[in-house]
Amino acid sequence: MGGMGDASGDFVRLPQSYHEESEVQVQLTNNGNWGSLLWWMKVVFLCIVLGAAAAALVIFAGPVVIRKVVIPILEWEASTFSIPTLGLLIFASIAFFPAAFLPSSPSMWIGGMTFGYGYGFLLIMAGTSIGMSLPYFIGSSFRHKIHKWLERWPNKSAIVRLAGEGDWFHQFRAVTLIRVSPFPYIIFNYASVATNVQYCPYICGSMVGTVPDIFITIYSGRLLRNLADAADRGGFLSLQQVIYDVLGFSVALAATVAITIYAKRTLQTLQIEDKIHQSCHPELENLSLQPPRLTSVHPAR
Repeated sequence: MGGMGDASGDFVRLPQSYHEESEVQVQLTNNGNWGSLLWWMKVVFLCIVLGAAAAALVIFAGPVVIRKVVIPILEWEASTFSIPTLGLLIFASIAFFPAAFLPSSPSMWIGGMTFGYGYGFLLIMAGTSIGMSLPYFIGSSFRHKIHKWLERWPNKSAIVRLAGEGDWFHQFRAVTLIRVSPFPYIIFNYASVATNVQYCPYICGSMVGTVPDIFITIYSGRLLRNLADAADRGGFLSLQQVIYDVLGFSVALAATVAITIYAKRTLQTLQIEDKIHQSCHPELENLSLQPPRLTSVHPAR
């Protein structure tokens, strides 16, 4: 046992890494089946709880928030800034806030309410491209410190490491999945430089991965703007428009959740493959997170 016969009848012993890889694959498969069922049960329960909470919030707090918060903000915005000035402020906040660890989601939301799907999407995408590029180049000067910081959170560093492995397409795919997944947006902007990911697959994957979030932000902003306009006129949306908005928001939310779940599970699969590879080649562990070493050249004696 433990070998295979060759043409002459002798036996060739399989390498130890083959047995180790098989054992790891069997163990991960057995653990993954039961863990997958529990994970889906948690997802269903969480969706039910969040749906009930969202419905209660919209029914009881929605009208109050619209009258007391949304309408005053829109009135102040219209009376204080012109459309070009407001667009410039939104663009600047989306582009520069992430570099200072400040959230840019409120600006994206206002941009969606004000400029809609067409100009709003272009404005947000342009600002987001800069907001994801600046931390990449700034963090390159502090790569060693970021690498040490990531060592404190091995779970997050294992996900970040996936972005720096493989060829261009593998890096693009990993970055896209990380952007779609619940991984913190601002943290990954800086943490990505601790890997070997190149800028081109990083920015392309980031742009593709942020599209679902941008669309759901614009859609929710436009929906709230319609509700605010109806409340400001002293009425409410028609039944047909309510059904249209509810169905549209539900479809957009369901699509976002489905894409997020797919991205998270695909990242888990990539992590399993990475663990199998590392178990067979322990000398490669943490290679993609290893900071570059400076080498000195000594003259020959």
